[in-house]
Amino acid sequence: MNTETTDPDCFALPPGVDWLPVNDAISRILSSFAPLDKSEEITLNTAVGRVLAKQVTALRANPPLTNSAVDGYGFAFDSLTRHDELELASGYAAPGSILDKPVPFGKAIKILTGAPLPEGVDTVHLQEYSLIDSNWLHFKSRPKKGANTRLAGEDIKVGDPLFAKGHKIRTNDLASLVSSGVDKINVYAKLRVGVLSTGNELWENGMTVDNAMVFDANRPMLLSLIHKMGFIPVDLGMVGDNREEVRNKLNQGASCSDIILTSGGASSGMEDFVSDLLSREGKLNFWRIAVKPGRPLALSSWQDTHIFGLPGNPIAAFVCSLVFAHPAMRILSGELWQPPVGFMVPAAFQKRKKTGRREYLRARMNDEGLAEVFPSEGSGLTTSLSWSEGLVELGEDTLSVDRGNLVKYYPYSSFWL
Repeated sequence: MNTETTDPDCFALPPGVDWLPVNDAISRILSSFAPLDKSEEITLNTAVGRVLAKQVTALRANPPLTNSAVDGYGFAFDSLTRHDELELASGYAAPGSILDKPVPFGKAIKILTGAPLPEGVDTVHLQEYSLIDSNWLHFKSRPKKGANTRLAGEDIKVGDPLFAKGHKIRTNDLASLVSSGVDKINVYAKLRVGVLSTGNELWENGMTVDNAMVFDANRPMLLSLIHKMGFIPVDLGMVGDNREEVRNKLNQGASCSDIILTSGGASSGMEDFVSDLLSREGKLNFWRIAVKPGRPLALSSWQDTHIFGLPGNPIAAFVCSLVFAHPAMRILSGELWQPPVGFMVPAAFQKRKKTGRREYLRARMNDEGLAEVFPSEGSGLTTSLSWSEGLVELGEDTLSVDRGNLVKYYPYSSFWL
């Protein structure tokens, strides 16, 4: 499905490098992926969440005509006398129409919010500060020239660039698009992300299993993650540790996905058939990343479809999806990548760690405004995910954290969840 090709050497570790720092891994991912060359034209009623494949420019000014910002009385400011009163002209100016006659110099006219300013009017006085007596307008306060008017094009001018290629349309963008006369936009096709779980020990949820088996927790978690990120999840099911079955699943995934996330089988054990098959018949590079949880990450392609080989433990698969697969998917979808926003907050915990390795701790904010972390760091403890609301990131140079120290906290919402 992928129409772009990626040089497998771009993923290879430099000679002598055994452990790849997290930032280096992310940089290599961002520089190695490109948007898929697939786009379509859509109307604005389905635009939210889509990524622009072309820059959008304004087709109409907003406002198209200079108009009144309030209900009040319009007049030429230079016609005011020191007595601060003007005679009212007949009729009134309303939104949606242009008054067919000019307002005489020295007279004022009733005008409603949004009405185009009639010829001869450059200032509007607020109704609440006006007094009408015997067809004369009296001012409770001295107006300023041009007050309470909205100039034509003061918000948007014809030809103004509104949104750049790669911008993801939000609900709050629709007002500008509609106001500027745009009714259709060119967007990238939605990214299709396949999810495949591997391992003889896996079993489908809801079936009766013995205690030697484990339910496949990763696949429903990752499929939901992909949906929340705005991509199309493609369920490729499960496959055992069988080379031919793995090959068939990868062929199936390549025919209907732009990128495939596999979990399990991405290490170098004797039953890790995903890595073995990709190294023999695909374009595999295997990274050992200085990160916890995680470490093993396989990047490959199969029939020109990108593959991320994630760790099998649910927590490691979840974290590696957010930190490494997420930016790759954003780039492939055409979106301009913006790193997740973290916040420096006081720690509600103590921690000692090794230098040279980045760690992500499942965390949440407590009632005191401190970041607390799950008591255990085991990467198979699925309850830690439902307990947590984000991740605390401890950098490579951090050796210890004491209560009250500032740590960087990433709420899951920073990852578009």
